[in-house]
Amino acid sequence: MNILKIENLSKTYPNGVKALDQVSLSIKNGMFGLLGPNGAGKSTLMKTIATLQEPSEGKIFFNGQNIVDHPEVIRDKLGYLPQEFGVYPKISAEHLLDHIATLKGVINRVERKDQIDALLQQTNLYAHRKKSVATFSGGMRQRFGIAQALLGNPQIIIVDEPTAGLDPEERNRFLNLLSEIGENVIVILSTHIVEDIRDLCSNMAILGTGKIISQGNPAELTNELEGKIWRKIVPKTSVAAYKNSFQVISSRLFSGKTQVKILSEQQPEAGFELVSPDLENVYFWKLLEEEV
Repeated sequence: MNILKIENLSKTYPNGVKALDQVSLSIKNGMFGLLGPNGAGKSTLMKTIATLQEPSEGKIFFNGQNIVDHPEVIRDKLGYLPQEFGVYPKISAEHLLDHIATLKGVINRVERKDQIDALLQQTNLYAHRKKSVATFSGGMRQRFGIAQALLGNPQIIIVDEPTAGLDPEERNRFLNLLSEIGENVIVILSTHIVEDIRDLCSNMAILGTGKIISQGNPAELTNELEGKIWRKIVPKTSVAAYKNSFQVISSRLFSGKTQVKILSEQQPEAGFELVSPDLENVYFWKLLEEEV
C-alpha cells in the first residue's frame, strides 16, 4: 500500500500570489480526485507533488520519506501527465516512448520493447505506433500521455485536467483506462469537471483559492445534502432577487428560462420541488461557503 501525506503545504510565488495555503491531505492507493475551479491552485499542487517546484512551507511524504528534502525518492516512482505536454514533431509514438523509457531508467532493450508494446495495446494505440504523435487527435494524444506516464511501472500517477477538450467517446475511453490503472497504485486526478470525479473516485478534495475546503467520499458528501436541494424554473429577471433572498447554489438556462437550485432545510416558496442532490451541488455549495 502506497501512502502520500501532504502536511501544511503552502506556495507563494515571487510576485506575491499565494497559490497554496496550508494544504493537508492523506492519499492511499486508488483514484483520488482533486476538484476545483481554474486558478484554485490544482496545477501548483500537482507540480509540487511531482517535485517540479519546491513549496514555500510544509512537507510531503511518500511512503514515509520526505520528498521535499529528497525528491529522488518519488521521481523514479512517478508517472506524470501535465495539462499540456510537448512532443517532437517527426518522431513516431513507439520511438518517443522508447526515448522516454530510456530516460526513466528502463535500460534493458527487450524489457523496454515489451513494456512499450503492452502500453500501446492498453491505450489502444498499437495500430498507430508508427505515426508521429504530433498528428494524433486530442484523445489519442492524451492516451499517449498516459502511456508515457506508465513507463517504468510507477507507484503514483498524477494527471492534470486530462479530459478537457475530449469528445464524450474519447472521455469515456480515457476514464475507463484511468480506472483500470488506479486499482493498484495512487492516481491523483486533478480536474474542474465534476463528472470525472463522480464517475471514478472513491475519495476526493475540493480546492478553492489555494485551500482545501472539503474532502471525503463523493457519495457521503452528496448525502449531506439529502432533502435540502430545491429546484424551480424562474424568469431570468428574477434570479437576482432569489439570490438576495435564498442560498442559490446554481442557476442555468433551461428552455429559454432559468433553472435555479436552492439549498434549504424546507421548501423556499411555492413551486419549488425537492430533488436528489448530486456532486455538482456539493461542489457549488462548498465554493459558495468559501466566498462567504
